Amino acid sequence: MEWKAVTYELRYGVALITLNRPHRSNAWTGRMAFEYRTAMQLAEQDAAVGVIVVTGAGRHFCVGADTRALDRFADTGEYESGVQDTLPEPGDTDHPAYSTVFGFPLAIAKPVIAAVNGAVAGVGFVLASFCDIRFGAAGAKWTPSMSRLGLPAEHGISWILPRIIGYARATEWLFSSRVVESEEAQSLGLVHAVHPPEDVLPATLAYARALVDEAAPSSLRTIKRQLSLDLFRPLCESADESDRLVQEMIGSDEYRQGVRALIEKRPPGFAARYTISGE
Repeated sequence: MEWKAVTYELRYGVALITLNRPHRSNAWTGRMAFEYRTAMQLAEQDAAVGVIVVTGAGRHFCVGADTRALDRFADTGEYESGVQDTLPEPGDTDHPAYSTVFGFPLAIAKPVIAAVNGAVAGVGFVLASFCDIRFGAAGAKWTPSMSRLGLPAEHGISWILPRIIGYARATEWLFSSRVVESEEAQSLGLVHAVHPPEDVLPATLAYARALVDEAAPSSLRTIKRQLSLDLFRPLCESADESDRLVQEMIGSDEYRQGVRALIEKRPPGFAARYTISGE
């Protein structure tokens, strides 16, 4: 496939997916949606990938739907996704988030981390919110933007945002669509860490590589699945499954590897379990 709106590369066990329309501030299009899902599917299926990082090219992360499309929607009174091809469907087909427009990363077994390098709005805000962890560039502007455009809370953002920052904070933000900088987004709990714009991607990649090196692949997959499914199920089901998983995993090679590393006071070296070819 010829990449036109997204780039995909592998860096030491980390798949880096970059939204690549910097001349339009990485505004979202149907082509970008297709390539983003294709890249996610490649990363999910690649045995060399332990963690997925998503970022934007240039000064911004994603400022929402392309304004040319917004104008067309206003003129016609109809929404058109712009997707011309059948979209790939990454993730576990049995997961409740599978096939949702932006929520599907919850159904992917590998951690998905957003390196929000600049402004993020609208569908870009939704995309970042459905990642597992977010790093932000200092001073970067975040806004849902929907209420100021006469739109509803789109693509499940009214479901995920309260689960991240709490109902009251999510309500205020979605009602107002006010612009929040990364520093406040961190205080709200949406952003894990804030770095200078030139450092946000290196810092995110360093965090991702540490997960590849120090966290067992089976643990990452299992914990991601537990966390995402627990968004949909009661405590008793979660606790019962965790008891069963302990019994299954305590005899694994990765468990023994981690215990030996702990006793010998050395890094566990889990990166060797991926088919990593290097930088």
